[in-house]
Amino acid sequence: MSACVLYHFAFDPGSRAVRLALGEARLDFIETPVRPWEDGCPVASLNPSGMPPVLQLSDTGRPLTLCEPAAILGWLEERTPEPFLLPADPAERAEVRRLLTWFDRRFTDEVNAVLLHERMEKPLLRLGPPEARALRAGRDALKSHLAMMEGLLGRRDALAGRRISQADIVAAAHLSVLDYFGEVSWAAWPGLKTWYMKLKSRPSFRPLLAD
Repeated sequence: MSACVLYHFAFDPGSRAVRLALGEARLDFIETPVRPWEDGCPVASLNPSGMPPVLQLSDTGRPLTLCEPAAILGWLEERTPEPFLLPADPAERAEVRRLLTWFDRRFTDEVNAVLLHERMEKPLLRLGPPEARALRAGRDALKSHLAMMEGLLGRRDALAGRRISQADIVAAAHLSVLDYFGEVSWAAWPGLKTWYMKLKSRPSFRPLLAD
């Protein structure tokens, strides 16, 4: 049995980012899907925020519980002597961290909090139909973020520089959820589409495609 157990929600971008990173690390883990809005969700007793992802480890000398994407991605990076999903170059590392903050703040607030609320949370929580005005605002915001990413990929091999990093993993996780709901018009963003198709072809992405 695997010494790692990941509690996750399939359409939570943070959960997806961790699943991708664990796949890139080729670390075996047991997937335990959760619904954080339901009573009795096991994550409620593991993470003070009550939200996934949570990774439990039992092969580290003592039991270890890691909560939230940043902590889990950081642990994955620090468990190896060589750079894993952070570049060795200090400037590129700084760019990775800038983009991670961008997705954690701007993208989450302007896009996910609107589109995923309307398209996913409302049906799950039975909060009524999507609002047309909110959908327009979320889609306009998404276009501006996709334009930013298209611009970066016009100058770089990956979002932050020369190789795939945490920034690409996190960005792909966010876009994969929006793509599931048909919110990404890939034809308008050829560079971004090529980048995303390359990521989707990686073995780490296969479990997400099964969702």
